[in-house]
Amino acid sequence: MPNSEELAGKGRKAVGEVKETIGRAVGNRDLEEQGAAEKTAGSFQAGVGKVARKINEVADDVVDDLKKP
Repeated sequence: MPNSEELAGKGRKAVGEVKETIGRAVGNRDLEEQGAAEKTAGSFQAGVGKVARKINEVADDVVDDLKKP
């Protein structure tokens, strides 16, 4: 299940995509670039969240294995 960091990143990426598309459609280069940057930051944030989730899953598995007789 995605964690809050992954979800926030995906939301940020979606907002960036919308801004980039609108900027391109209306010829606003600043908005387009801002959207592209936000989209990239959102992808990175979601990736960091995914890595953190995977680390926690592995740690949980190790703890479970250590608890076994």
